[in-house]
Amino acid sequence: MTEKTPAHCEPAWYGLKKNSSTGEGKKMKYIGAHVSTSGGVEHAPQNAQSIGAKAFAMFTRNQRRWVSKPLTDKNISQFKEHCKKGGYDPGHILPHDSYLINLGHPEAAALEKSRTAFLDEMQRCEQLGLQYLNFHPGSHLNKMDPDHCLERIAQSINLALEETAGVTVVIENTAGQGTNMGHQFEHLARIIENVQDKRRIGVCLDTCHTYSAGYDIKTAQAFENTLETFDDLVGISYLKAMHLNDSKKVFGSRVDRHECIGRGSLGLEPFKFIMNDPRFDHIPMVLETPDPSIWEEEIKLLYGLME
Repeated sequence: MTEKTPAHCEPAWYGLKKNSSTGEGKKMKYIGAHVSTSGGVEHAPQNAQSIGAKAFAMFTRNQRRWVSKPLTDKNISQFKEHCKKGGYDPGHILPHDSYLINLGHPEAAALEKSRTAFLDEMQRCEQLGLQYLNFHPGSHLNKMDPDHCLERIAQSINLALEETAGVTVVIENTAGQGTNMGHQFEHLARIIENVQDKRRIGVCLDTCHTYSAGYDIKTAQAFENTLETFDDLVGISYLKAMHLNDSKKVFGSRVDRHECIGRGSLGLEPFKFIMNDPRFDHIPMVLETPDPSIWEEEIKLLYGLME
């Protein structure tokens, strides 16, 4: 079991007042979606507002390229301004790194390329005053021992943390497709154990990935059992974010295919559990469902599940 140390950093531009009227047990849910940054990162907060989101995810650079143009002073200042105008707390914004990055790559040259790109992602979050960077842990590609891959991922994280400040890395659990690591809670615990600064690491649980990986969350009791397992192995204090997705595939399929809320093999019950459990208060919970045209409806649906 890893040391259960909560991570908490507030960037310098943090100027939003916390809700002082929030009493113990009051539900404070922050639902959003992974919105577009077309035309510049500064448009993300406005895109989130347009669908009624209280949280959002985004890419800080082109996720399909290894190298992207640096952020400009205008990008940075307008992003911060739009976040403040929209009332977006940096703790409710969940940027995601490029899918090209593999922090556990078995080959030295490709690993270095990934580490360089990941550091750039972290530095962009620093520039934007963001608190988190969400990422997929990595893959062994059948070219190295999975345990060594987990150690390499932790080493990659340590290098990025040494070169940055104020940004917490948030590991996303995976469905276990192919050679991807992170589908077992033991994988997450092993990575965290080997990260030196426990204050700057957390976990994002994806509902689709969790179910596809073989952790039952389809009923309230099953979800409770899975959370207990997560707490025992990883520590609930490390839960910093959620991805809310139904699944096109069945339980334990190890296939990552998202479905719209309530339309897949999960149904609505697990999302009702999430929306009414205080353990999910105050963290960003982000839709990555396949139809952006109904994100606003899905956000309303989720809030409507609160009792």
